Amino acid sequence: MGRHTAQAVQARREHDDTAREARGTARTTDVRNGVSRARAPREGEAVARAVDLVKTYGAKDTAVVALDHVNVEFMRGQMTAIMGPSGSGKSTLMHCMAGLDTPTSGKVFVEGLEVSAMGQRQLTKLRREQIGFIFQSFNLVPTLSAEENILLPLQIAGKPIDRAWFDHVVHVVGLEQRLTHRPSQLSGGQQQRVACARALMARPSVIFADEPTGNLDSRSSREVLSFLKTSVHEYGQTIVMVTHDPRAASYADRVLVLADGRIVNDMDHPSYERILDVFAADDSDDVDASLADGADAEGGARA
Repeated sequence: MGRHTAQAVQARREHDDTAREARGTARTTDVRNGVSRARAPREGEAVARAVDLVKTYGAKDTAVVALDHVNVEFMRGQMTAIMGPSGSGKSTLMHCMAGLDTPTSGKVFVEGLEVSAMGQRQLTKLRREQIGFIFQSFNLVPTLSAEENILLPLQIAGKPIDRAWFDHVVHVVGLEQRLTHRPSQLSGGQQQRVACARALMARPSVIFADEPTGNLDSRSSREVLSFLKTSVHEYGQTIVMVTHDPRAASYADRVLVLADGRIVNDMDHPSYERILDVFAADDSDDVDASLADGADAEGGARA
């Protein structure tokens, strides 16, 4: 075997070892008593699930039903996109699943722990240890460098820094030459990649992404979505993404469509054209407007 071939084989083995390590261990923490235990994840199991979930705003005659008895599971190692017109309940569903909002009734579970029954201290611990977030607005600290932003949640939690994992994540998102840059020195796409790396560093059980490409141009959107897809298929990450954009949703393994607080369509590995067909079958002006918003985000330069 030639020297260059041997080097290539060794590099591939190191990459596979890193990916295998990322997939091989999940951390389950009992937030109620602070016990943390490592265990091997099982494919096909639900990382997060909602049971008969109801969320209403207001009361009596002015009540608005945002979620209407929703039952759903989000499976480990899968990327799920949640779509629907404005007011369909998609963001409310994600917020309830992540413990950012409290359901009116029903239950939410993450790694078998009942999120909907937790107090604020327990929720803070859960979000710190089990849940990652990616937002449309990046939410980076402007006075910190890219590296400092990526590592900040781990430092706040008092967790050790896995430098090998950090180097690997930074390489995958292509930020090696930007680690010392502050957010103002980065493009929109680069800032969102910093946010993605930050979410992935703690190896959370699930990452919730709220319109992660909403402020990006089409090229930056593709880069971010490709990274998210890679994190799912190579590292076993679980991602739940809310989006208006059919193109972004087509990167997902599964697409849920909500309308009037209910899941009205559940598609496995849908193509971009299939997603468009589903929305085209609905004559609602709100759905048309939602698709238009997605098309603008995919085709325009917002970064």
